[in-house]
Amino acid sequence: MNALQDIITNMAETTPQPENYTGEDGLLYCGKCRTPKQRYFPEGKALLGIDRHPTECECQKAQRLECEAAEARRKHLDTVADLKRNCFSDKEMEKRSFANDNGKTPQMEYARRYVEHWEQMKAENIGYYLWGDTDSGKSYLAACIANALTEKEISVRMTNFPTILNDLGASFEGRNEYIERLCRFPLLIIDDLGTERGTEYALEHVYNVIDSRYRSGKPLILTANISPDVLHNPPDIAHARIYSRIIEMCVPIHVTGIQNRKQTAQRKMETLKNLMNDND
Repeated sequence: MNALQDIITNMAETTPQPENYTGEDGLLYCGKCRTPKQRYFPEGKALLGIDRHPTECECQKAQRLECEAAEARRKHLDTVADLKRNCFSDKEMEKRSFANDNGKTPQMEYARRYVEHWEQMKAENIGYYLWGDTDSGKSYLAACIANALTEKEISVRMTNFPTILNDLGASFEGRNEYIERLCRFPLLIIDDLGTERGTEYALEHVYNVIDSRYRSGKPLILTANISPDVLHNPPDIAHARIYSRIIEMCVPIHVTGIQNRKQTAQRKMETLKNLMNDND
C-alpha cells in the first residue's frame, strides 16, 4: 500500500517544468499553452488521500494526437503495400492509378464510380465486363479500380487465365483450394479473357473459376477483346457455359481509349526521323 501511495503521489504531483506554474486554483499549469496539467477528482472524491490527478495540457494532447496519426499513417501504408503485393504479380501495375491517368479513356469515370460505390457493388454482386480493342485502356482501367480499393484497405486480386492455368497445372493436388483462395478476395479481376489456350482442359478450368466466383456471391471484373455479341452467341457449348455466367455477373462496358502503345511507337519513330535528318 505504501508503494502504491508513493506512485499515486508522484503521478498527482506531475514533474514540474521550468515554464510551468501553479494557478490560483492550486493546480499545475503548462507555461506554453497555459492549460492545466492536473485535475481535481470530483468533489468529495480522493484516492489514498490525494485529491488531484495528472492530465494532458493542450500541447501534450496535440503532440500525442500527432504521434498517433503518424503511427496510423504508417500502419495504413504498410497494410496497403501488403495488399498491393498480393494483388499484382507485376509491380508496374501499382503505377496504374487515377492520379496517373492520361485522361484519354472516356470510360474511366465508370472505374471511379465503381470505387465510390464499392459497398453497393459488393452487396449486389455487380462486376464489369470491360471489352474493346487491344490497348484501348481496359487493363489500365481495371488496375485503377484495384489500386484505389487496396488504398481503402480492401483486398483485391488481379490476375489472368494463363497464370491461373499454369498454377493449376503445376499443382496436381489442392486445385479446389487454389480456386477457393481466389474466391475469398472481395474483388477478383481477371485480365485478357480469351488469351488462354482454347483446349477442352483449359475451358473447363476457366468455367470452374468463373462458376466458383459466381457461387461465392462476390463481384468479378473481366477484361477481353470479345464483344458482347459473341457472349450472347457462343460458338459451342463449352463457351456457352462460361459466357452465360459472365452475362449474369458483369455489366458490359465498351472501352474506347486511345491506344498508348501505338502513340509511343509513333513518337519513337518521329524521334528517330529527326535524328536522321539532323545527321544529314
